[in-house]
Amino acid sequence: MKNVLLLGLLSIAITSCQPKSKDKTENIAVVKDTIETPKKNPNFQWEAATVYFLLTDRFNNANPDNDLNFERNKETGELRGFLGGDIQGITEKIKDGYFSDLGVNAIWFTPVVEQIHGATDEGTGNTYGYHGYWAKDWTALDPNFGTNKDLDTLIKTAHEYGIRILLDVVLNHTGPVTKEDPVWPKEWVRTSPTCEFTTYENTTACTLVANLPDILTESDAAVNLPDALLAKWKAEGRLSEELDELELFFDRTGYPRAPRFYIIKWLTDYVNKYGVDGFRVDTVKHANENAWAELYKEASIAFELWKKKNKDKVLDDNPFYMVGEVYNYGISGGQEFDLGDKKVNYFDNGFKSLINFELKTDANKEYEIIFTKYSKLLHTTFKDKSVLNYLTSHDDGQPFDQDRTNPKRAANVLLLTPGASQIYYGDETARDLTIEGTEGDATLRSFMNWNELDSIPKTKETLAYWQKLGTFRNDHPSIGAGIHKKITKAPYVFSRYFSNADFVDKVVIGLELPKGKKSISVKGVFGNGTKIYDRYSEVELTVENGEVVLDNEYDIALLELVN
Repeated sequence: MKNVLLLGLLSIAITSCQPKSKDKTENIAVVKDTIETPKKNPNFQWEAATVYFLLTDRFNNANPDNDLNFERNKETGELRGFLGGDIQGITEKIKDGYFSDLGVNAIWFTPVVEQIHGATDEGTGNTYGYHGYWAKDWTALDPNFGTNKDLDTLIKTAHEYGIRILLDVVLNHTGPVTKEDPVWPKEWVRTSPTCEFTTYENTTACTLVANLPDILTESDAAVNLPDALLAKWKAEGRLSEELDELELFFDRTGYPRAPRFYIIKWLTDYVNKYGVDGFRVDTVKHANENAWAELYKEASIAFELWKKKNKDKVLDDNPFYMVGEVYNYGISGGQEFDLGDKKVNYFDNGFKSLINFELKTDANKEYEIIFTKYSKLLHTTFKDKSVLNYLTSHDDGQPFDQDRTNPKRAANVLLLTPGASQIYYGDETARDLTIEGTEGDATLRSFMNWNELDSIPKTKETLAYWQKLGTFRNDHPSIGAGIHKKITKAPYVFSRYFSNADFVDKVVIGLELPKGKKSISVKGVFGNGTKIYDRYSEVELTVENGEVVLDNEYDIALLELVN
């Protein structure tokens, strides 16, 4: 009943700025029959969030005029140059209702701060900082992604649609050194040794890879700003402003002028100015954990200050949210992560959640085994905390179902497993993850396959399935944050129950159901005579003898109380 019919799909050609980039071919504008008022979920819970993760440069190009800056025009390895996606492109899809139709209530996009200007070859051909993780100047946005005004508009628009924004932040390292991008002073960074990942020391006090200068996040020694950065600010006419702001920050906090505190100031400025709802933090295990606690403290102060200044724009009472990428962290490890000679609890250092690398391997197990495991852990070991589950990502070379043979199974696992869910752009459209000619993680980072929504019926069908599950999940925080309970084994039916203060939410879900007529038990959840609605088949039902009867060809049922 919540579906919006697509009247048509308009194909728009986009020209590439990279000689070897062949994926930036066309974009699709979705035309709707009506303009709908955005639906905001008043009972949003971060523990049940549906986060859409996208590469800013690879999602949607709304402004071709910003595609090429800083003479980034060298030939690159396949899919290793800028393709044109930008901040305006994300805003455009919010306004189109794309995210709302998918049930997305938070968007995480790759960093948009100014990237190194040059290209570097890591053994896979020339690569530019299209992915956003190679910062040159944390205080400025990269013009390839957009302007400060674009970011402000994006966040305001997202909030109008009840969607929260997670800024992807990097504190661990600068961008690589190139002819155009000199190394930061030795008081700021180390350039060796390369990490070995066997102890705490050789995971934190080292460079993640060669030629990726590592910020001395463990240091409390005061340092001066790099001459190159001061010269850049002066040339841009903002030197006095930046220096004045730093003076105020260090006077207020009393922090030493150590490298990490400069960057913490620069990152939390985006919260203070725009009302960013949370951070996704990159390379967490490669910096001392106290740095993350300090980042969270300052981000929280900035968020509360923004809310006081913008009371009419506040979505809810949730505090600032931080989710961390501790590479290879799995939910079974509990709250601690083993670095070889030391275990670290990142949840005690500012993080509400960590990205869970374990679901992609759990995904092949029976549904009940997965759901029971996650429900039990989240309501014991992780009480008041959570994990962010995913099946595919931008840098995981062993994703679930890389050939996209069963996107509906992926939807069932990702969107119905307890915890928060991370949709990687194109999961919902089965975007190809095996791009010919690419090396390494580039195969995971093709341009969003908007063109296939117009030309491939199977893609439309896949998206429609994800939309039904996604919107159902968004409307019911019990799915991600509630208690899981099996009702019957055959057919497989289960319930989710969530309560918070005076809010109660409960649903019954059936998977792998037989086609045709079937009885679904709702005993213990919905009483006899209760009117319930199957969101999948869009049929209203009445409970009799503890069950409802469906007669359709679907193998799934999404049951909720009739409003």
